[in-house]
Amino acid sequence: MGLLSLLFGPSIQPEAALEALRAREAVVLDVREKHEWKAGRIAGSKNVPLSKLHARAGELEQGRRYIAVCRSGARSGRAAAQLRKSGYDVVNLRGGMLGWARAGLPVDPRGGRVV
Repeated sequence: MGLLSLLFGPSIQPEAALEALRAREAVVLDVREKHEWKAGRIAGSKNVPLSKLHARAGELEQGRRYIAVCRSGARSGRAAAQLRKSGYDVVNLRGGMLGWARAGLPVDPRGGRVV
């Protein structure tokens, strides 16, 4: 197990995340701030900024798998760890939105960008 896995728990590669989303096996939880999310996101993602996660965790379904994402994977790693401690099934998107975009995967809206 790598150091990042020890610090942030399980992660998922962008391509595997896309497969899980297409199979409806997971929901993307984007923990970036609203302006970052609006600029470019994974289609269908739920935006709950890390700064509001504790107060809004009740909006998440227990028993559902979530893929946490931020710009680079650091904030979402912290969010995933926090949610796992509360009993949620959460993995971190390796590389965040930057990794997603580098893999050539779709960013919503069309022409959106990672900020």
